[in-house]
Amino acid sequence: MNLTTTSGRRVSPFGKAGLPVRSARELARVGVVDVGSNSIRLVVFDGAARSPAYFYNEKVMAGLGQGLASTGKLNPEGVRRGMAALTRFAALARGMGIETLTCVATAAVREASDGPAFHRAVERQTGLKLWVIDGEEEARLSAQGVMLGWPDARGLVCDIGGNSMELAEVAQGAVGRRISTPLGPFRLQQVEPKAQKRHIEKVLADAAERIGTDHTRMYLVGGSWRAIARLDMERRSYPMTVLHEYRMTTDDVLATVKWIGQNDLGALRARTGISGSRIELVPLASQVLRQLVQTFPNAEIAISSYGIREGLLYEQMPDSIRRRDPLIEAARFTERQMARMPGSGKKLHQFLAPLFPDVAPSRDRLIRAACLLHDTSWRAHPDYRAEACFDNVTRANLAALSHPERVFLGLALLYRYRSNRAGSSMAPLFSLLSEDEIREAETLGRAMRFGAMFSVGDPSDAGALALDRDKGELRLTLTRTGRELMGEVAEARLASLAEVLGVEPVVA
Repeated sequence: MNLTTTSGRRVSPFGKAGLPVRSARELARVGVVDVGSNSIRLVVFDGAARSPAYFYNEKVMAGLGQGLASTGKLNPEGVRRGMAALTRFAALARGMGIETLTCVATAAVREASDGPAFHRAVERQTGLKLWVIDGEEEARLSAQGVMLGWPDARGLVCDIGGNSMELAEVAQGAVGRRISTPLGPFRLQQVEPKAQKRHIEKVLADAAERIGTDHTRMYLVGGSWRAIARLDMERRSYPMTVLHEYRMTTDDVLATVKWIGQNDLGALRARTGISGSRIELVPLASQVLRQLVQTFPNAEIAISSYGIREGLLYEQMPDSIRRRDPLIEAARFTERQMARMPGSGKKLHQFLAPLFPDVAPSRDRLIRAACLLHDTSWRAHPDYRAEACFDNVTRANLAALSHPERVFLGLALLYRYRSNRAGSSMAPLFSLLSEDEIREAETLGRAMRFGAMFSVGDPSDAGALALDRDKGELRLTLTRTGRELMGEVAEARLASLAEVLGVEPVVA
């Protein structure tokens, strides 16, 4: 950990306690405050230790770093708004029973001549201790935030703030080379408009020499990047508005930057809900992104909602937690909190396993997650459970899950409660899947629909499934308990499962 106080001492805000947990898998409530050049945000995490949920999330666009490049000082109005926000955040934390907040300040506070005075005033008035980090440390923490969302992240993390833009390599669970550049929109406002393009090219060319250009994926972190991604969705009429794991190509970026320049920012804001203070920075951020994708042309672009705040949380995780699958951990936590019979998902997965003998690990984790989540929407009205399942999964705060995988999981859960998808209001999202993937999701959904009602407890106590493709049979071998449970509804659902598998049902 490479954090600095205003006196320049290298220290850590975490001490030796590590990540606060209630159990081996459950996080104790923990708060983080990020004092950036443009925004100041309080995030309180809770839930699964490996896949924390946002218990509370509040942002104030204070604009501390606005004008810093020309004055060398923090924006006076930003200081006033920032102090008010931090006073409120300290009070909120006390109300939530959070004893300690980890508070990190980045480019504006570290570069401003009055940054140390602001630092002291914050501690005096609010009791919050700001940890002022340098550019490379900011890059490292942002990269760790990406690794919280993508355990197998490999490529280049690019985090844009108000006054700086950080780059960091990630691969095999570690952060490599990292640099900080002066390419935040506030900083670029101080560059003569005619010279901006050349200035950006020069800074990025230098960055490319230092960090290389052979990255196959680029993870974009920061509000300005997310705003551009939201506009890309609007331009493409993309059916899902979840920003995390949204993908773009170089051609997408170039087309969207051009499209932004051809449209009125006020109209774009009205169509997308982007804040006024954020959309004002989009034109300058667009110039940076246009040059970024040309400097690193071979990289697939992925949007990350996780950054420095999540990186601070990841910093405190022991390796035993980091190695777990965020999706499965989140699904397990949800099952414990919301299912009628926690633990039934694992039993259902074991019962259905013979139907998927040669499934790839990437698909098996979706099957496991679906089984864990299959009973977590039971409180919804029966007429709307199928849609509620789909909506919950496709919009949930889940990590390590691409957009097509979200739809696959949602569609499987829709079929768990409904025999078909006709007339679904979610139909536009189905276009993210191929026909084969839709059929696989339907198969899984019908399998869960049968297995979940076949037995109240463990379906394996009632029988065993076997799929014989050579004979064209789906065989259910019943136990004595199973013979008592095999009624008309169970027979109908077994037949429905056999139909989608293209085989005949056989009850032994």
